[in-house]
Amino acid sequence: QEQLVESGGGLVQTGDSLRLSCAASGRTFRTYIMGWFRQAPGKEREFVARISWSGGRINYADSVKGRFTISTDNAKNTVYLQMNSLKPEDTSIYYCAAASRISEYAPEYGYWGQGTQVTVSP
Repeated sequence: QEQLVESGGGLVQTGDSLRLSCAASGRTFRTYIMGWFRQAPGKEREFVARISWSGGRINYADSVKGRFTISTDNAKNTVYLQMNSLKPEDTSIYYCAAASRISEYAPEYGYWGQGTQVTVSP
């Protein structure tokens, strides 16, 4: 059974860093694009970053460019999101997802994790 499991969320202060992990299992996601999305209360789910397992096809939302870095570890079947210089507006549930083609559009991602909460205090 295919599964994406996120971890690494938590409560931090403004300016701190966190690294989120997404462990993929149960099927071969290697041909898929892996993405990170986030959703704050009362808001729509928004694109954060995407990457291919080869390490290419990287793109970021403007709001996180220069602060967040997406990467993969093929040996561990894991995708990471390194988040630096965190701001209160980064507070959200962060989701890992997989899509069969390059996209920043959430409905095109067919596989989703359960999410991990990131809270940034002022």
